[in-house]
Amino acid sequence: MKIGILPLGRPTFDVPYAEEKLAGMLADIDVLASEQGHEVIGPRALLMEGSPEALSSVASADLVLVLQVTFTDAAFVVEATKLGVPLAIWAVPEPRLGGRLRLNAFCGLNLAGHALGRNGVGFGWLYADPGEADLAGLLAGDYAVSRIDGAAAGVAASDMPVPDLKIARIGAHPVGFDTCAYDKAELKVLTGATVDELALEDMFDAARGLDDAAVAPYRAKVADVPNLKEMDAGELDRSLKLAGALEMLRSENGYDAFAIRCWPETFTEYGGAVCGPVSMMGEARVPCACEADVYGAVTQAILQKVADSPVFLADLVDMDVNDNTGVVWHCGQAPLSMTDDEPMATVHTNRKQALLYEFTLKPGRVTFFRLSQAYGEPKVIIAGGEMLRSEMAFTGTSGVVRFDHAAQKTLRDVMDCGLEHHMAIAYGDHRNALRGIAAGMGLNVVELGA
Repeated sequence: MKIGILPLGRPTFDVPYAEEKLAGMLADIDVLASEQGHEVIGPRALLMEGSPEALSSVASADLVLVLQVTFTDAAFVVEATKLGVPLAIWAVPEPRLGGRLRLNAFCGLNLAGHALGRNGVGFGWLYADPGEADLAGLLAGDYAVSRIDGAAAGVAASDMPVPDLKIARIGAHPVGFDTCAYDKAELKVLTGATVDELALEDMFDAARGLDDAAVAPYRAKVADVPNLKEMDAGELDRSLKLAGALEMLRSENGYDAFAIRCWPETFTEYGGAVCGPVSMMGEARVPCACEADVYGAVTQAILQKVADSPVFLADLVDMDVNDNTGVVWHCGQAPLSMTDDEPMATVHTNRKQALLYEFTLKPGRVTFFRLSQAYGEPKVIIAGGEMLRSEMAFTGTSGVVRFDHAAQKTLRDVMDCGLEHHMAIAYGDHRNALRGIAAGMGLNVVELGA
């Protein structure tokens, strides 16, 4: 077999650590190739952006093996499918040391898996460290996705209607984030939600036009944060003005939720993070979805209504089948009522601008929910679990969760069902109510790990 390798990385992550991981992955591949008589072709250095030359170098391969060393969007992986040869993805974990996510490779695998499913492309995948990965099994097809579409909810339709939502999408979703794509007309038919599509400049201009009095309520919200004086004053001011701008847009237009293109322009063009303001809005029960994820905003609003509490739209960034736990995380925008301790102020791990919150999620029963477009068909995806009291896994707002079902089976279902990389989390067990919502919408339900 001729194996074409494509090592993917991004310079915004820990490149030396990524190169160390890549070296281990390449060593494993070379050992297997030597033992089984395979030929390995393709680049052996991290590809920091899409490269036609790299694709050309593996065009003669019998199988393309994407090495998901850090988080990347899915655009290049989708482009690789045009070679017309089988595809596999190997992503690597990273230790939960309380610092930044240095790789975030699982989220890249998740993003790619959804995109490939939407494009009708089968693939194999592994999530394992060098030295522990069953590469022989991967090449043999033992880890191919097996599509899950779920089944009817199995309960009576809920008498709680889906909220009649008005959503503001601010900016378009990033290229390669198929997880955040949506069709306005289809969403209207499915949920009744309407979407106003605003430009990022609409939010930026609103923020820049606010005076000190308009921002005062948001300054008061952060006044007791112990390390606030460590934040750059200009970045902090601009960040808090984004909270005021969102509230102004909400009150003037009657928006129930926002889907915001949060990076890179909030940093590169405006100069302050929207993550802290998103936390504030979420606590005030105005959900905000990152990366202009409109279905994510609808997901949050539905779960918020069912749970009657704030929700957190998070990435699943790690699964450990040995201790049977996973980690949910986002940069620093979980609602403050979810904290297990005193929240701290911080800056964005990649862009180094304020304001973000940093805290560990409190222990307790939690429900995961997504109104999904996996495989191009609407469905509801649900999971339950217990958020554990733990040390901080990664900077930002994160929590360690033990799902109701074994981590290995839950992980496999995440990939097999083509789940988006965002799920909404609320405290409490709301699964049966969500099944009723799904029944009322006529949608199948996928219960992760069940």
